Amino acid sequence: MSFKKEAIKYLENYADILEFQGENRFKINAFRGAANTIRRLDAELEEMLHDGSITNVKGIGKGIQSFLFELLDNGSVKEYEEHLGSIPEGILDILQIRGLGVKKVKLLYEELNIKNIDELENACKNNRLVTIKGFTEKTEEKIQEEIRNIRKHSKYALLNRAEHVGASIVEQLKTLNSVERIEISGEIRRGLEIISKISIVIAVNDIDQFKKELITYYKHSTITANTSKNTLLLEGDFPIPTELYLCNEENFVKVLFETTGSQEFLSSLVKDKLSGAYKTELDIFKDINFNFVIPEMREKEYFDAPKKLRINSDLEISNIKGLLHFHTDFSDGQNTLFEMVEEAKSMGFEYLAVSDHSKSAFYANGLNEERVLKQKEVIKSVADGSGVQIFHGIESDILKDGSLDYSDDFMKNFDFVVASVHSQFNLSEEEMTKRIIKAIENPHTDVLGHPTGRLLLSRQPYRVNIKKIIDACAMNYVAIEINASPHRLDLDWRNYYYAREIGCKFSINPDAHSTAGIHDVEYGIKIARKGGIQMNEVINYLSLNDFKKYLNRKITKNL
Repeated sequence: MSFKKEAIKYLENYADILEFQGENRFKINAFRGAANTIRRLDAELEEMLHDGSITNVKGIGKGIQSFLFELLDNGSVKEYEEHLGSIPEGILDILQIRGLGVKKVKLLYEELNIKNIDELENACKNNRLVTIKGFTEKTEEKIQEEIRNIRKHSKYALLNRAEHVGASIVEQLKTLNSVERIEISGEIRRGLEIISKISIVIAVNDIDQFKKELITYYKHSTITANTSKNTLLLEGDFPIPTELYLCNEENFVKVLFETTGSQEFLSSLVKDKLSGAYKTELDIFKDINFNFVIPEMREKEYFDAPKKLRINSDLEISNIKGLLHFHTDFSDGQNTLFEMVEEAKSMGFEYLAVSDHSKSAFYANGLNEERVLKQKEVIKSVADGSGVQIFHGIESDILKDGSLDYSDDFMKNFDFVVASVHSQFNLSEEEMTKRIIKAIENPHTDVLGHPTGRLLLSRQPYRVNIKKIIDACAMNYVAIEINASPHRLDLDWRNYYYAREIGCKFSINPDAHSTAGIHDVEYGIKIARKGGIQMNEVINYLSLNDFKKYLNRKITKNL
């Protein structure tokens, strides 16, 4: 999806949410009108946001601009998410159904307490909608057809969303009398960035009793049984299908191993049938005469990598020392530096590098030279009483020609520089590659931020030769970012083995715009583990003294 289409969708959805909540009519019309205005634009929306020409478009005021800037930079908008969170979870899904305007959706909620698509579908099947004025049997038929179409195209969820839903299901099923043991498996356990199915292994003492309890618990799900595989597929209550693998306690570990996958990994590893009675997965690996492989690394890429790089990743959130690349309210962050520091301290971080947006990012309230110097004073003030070292960093925009957006002399004010592309996404592969390499070669660049610009399930990566980018990072002593935002997880994990092979360093960064966003670092660590990345390959696992040496590496050439 292009950013223009994404922006139109967000604006229209937000207008619908506001109308459902009974908000100010002028605000609703402003967002709905902005969506129509953007739809008619001939120019690239990203470029208009970055060059400032968006300010000349009638109907796009400062509030809408800020909304669009935040969406472009973060893949989401805090104001939008807050309003979305204050309505029943499934209302927005219902609002996507053609033929149902906001007034009708609100009426369904008020009259029949319909809060999600499953409840709506059930009401249609039982002809409950015809009890409301304006609804007919034909309306019910059309709604059911639209629901079928929506389900056909809604096949995936981001890792954080699927993980949250999966954990919730596990907590619910733990309460059932027939459940003895339960654990998440499949794609979530392997830490894939996009999840197609929630897989859960359950040891039960009575399968028939479990099925009865399950039907009572998930009244709105379609439950499909596969007796040959002892599985139950749940569809309807969750954003993506949920498959339950039923077994007895004795076979639990074996089933967990087999359902974790991946199939390519298993087919390369397991040649004979497993016995079944294992206490741990370590016993399985011992039985097949193979070194234990952590779940995240169980992909076909494991066998494609050089043997020396197949060592299990030793990354843990408890060992990370530096919080790098986060934003404050000096630019487009939601919290003050003090609040971000306090949250980071509570999580055990030992040093931090605040990296607000640079001056070209006016859309994100980027810092001009005067505000940079003012922030330096604030950093000193907060650091003096914090007990942690705070480095003054910046996320500097990579301009179209590859230069960064402060003079070389002024760049000396920063301890730490993340160079990132935030505009001109439509360059050719050759142009984009040259642009980014030039920024990597800048003597002030420490980290290349979100290297491909992707937003998962939303925006495709820009065209770039990623191997040449990784080569340039390795040659110029620049770490490549693993952006931990679940919307990004960029650099893609499939490139980690190559980057490691040529000696590239990594930086696992939450790119946090709020205190809550700092916790996204766990997703960056999880995705980094997929490529076997070791602590000594990640700059924010370095001790404070070694991190300081890293910041001076281009002088010492000693990494």
